[in-house]
Amino acid sequence: MAVVLALVLALLAAPPPAHAAGGGRCAGESFSANRAYAACSDLPRLGASVHWTYDRASGDLSVAFVAAPAAPGGWVAWALNPSGDGMPGAQALVAGPFPDGGGGAAPAWSVRTYNVSGYALGDPGPIAFPASDLAAELGADGRARLYGRLKLGPYGAGVLNQVWQVGAAVTGGAPAPHAMGADNLAAKAKLDLLRSTAAAAGADSATRKRNIHGVLNAVSWGVLLPTGAIFARYLKTFKSADPAWFYLHVTCQLVGYGVGVSGWATGINLGKESKGVTYTDHRNIGIAVFALGTLQVLALFLRPKKEHKYRAYWNMYHHSVGYTVIVLGVVNIFKGMGILGVEQRWRTAYIAAVCVLAVAAAALEAVTWGVVVRRRKAEGKTFSSAPANGHLPR
Repeated sequence: MAVVLALVLALLAAPPPAHAAGGGRCAGESFSANRAYAACSDLPRLGASVHWTYDRASGDLSVAFVAAPAAPGGWVAWALNPSGDGMPGAQALVAGPFPDGGGGAAPAWSVRTYNVSGYALGDPGPIAFPASDLAAELGADGRARLYGRLKLGPYGAGVLNQVWQVGAAVTGGAPAPHAMGADNLAAKAKLDLLRSTAAAAGADSATRKRNIHGVLNAVSWGVLLPTGAIFARYLKTFKSADPAWFYLHVTCQLVGYGVGVSGWATGINLGKESKGVTYTDHRNIGIAVFALGTLQVLALFLRPKKEHKYRAYWNMYHHSVGYTVIVLGVVNIFKGMGILGVEQRWRTAYIAAVCVLAVAAAALEAVTWGVVVRRRKAEGKTFSSAPANGHLPR
């Protein structure tokens, strides 16, 4: 158990993605033509920021993107990607000194739209989000400001994938390829329109539903099930804890499964309400956890008696599936935190909870092995024979 939790912690070492914020450096930004935006976020790469106002009633997103081109005469781009978190599928707004912007020998800045299908921009054309009010300008500070209005429709119901980029040149009237540095390749994050919009007017119902979904799953798959596994593995070593350990184990697992089913159901409902927004990995892992957890519950009704010849095989199945559910459940909780863009303090709090469980499991592993060794020596037995019940000797 301790090894399992340690492996989970190693898998979760990556930092969370950036999420929408209402303050920071971006809050002091000013724009021409009296433009103003309800929310902003300092993006984690390329010194960029994004500013927006989202109208839920109409589905309109007014946006301003601010970044410095990679070199004088370069370009900047910002995009939403409804199908992934990278460049392929991005619905991009690209601003630069293009010939169609006017201005004669020194072209004025203008904005083009690109429906990016691969790892090259391709030709400009219509995008999935009808765009209007497109404009761009290059400030005296060397930073470009890109403006636009997008009609998001059903895509505004969830957390969106955004990507952005800067380039060094416009060649032949088209943006030249951008650099392939670490910051360029990592210029992507989540954009939570609902959370930022709800900040001024109180909790939004969709945000509440997502928070409930996250809390239910964190408590069930991420705390109760690991705790129940610890009860089963370690308390049964102590004869005085029999049969209390079994009832504690079953109670934790059944309550955890019940709460987890509620969390899973809220996730299915959120998916139906967020048409066009799919988090494939999170969804698939959630389905796997639910299916395996259901098998575990059903397996209780097929558990052979201790002396049955198939009991050892049932134990092996029960342990392997149980630990798989715990690992996948905890990993998926952190994936969900990344999607929701939760504050770092909540992520830290859950990591601390997992650490407490891991330390408890490690300590109990050492204690129970000591008990087993002393017991076996007192009984004059060795560890050479295979255990009849499929467990480590106890």
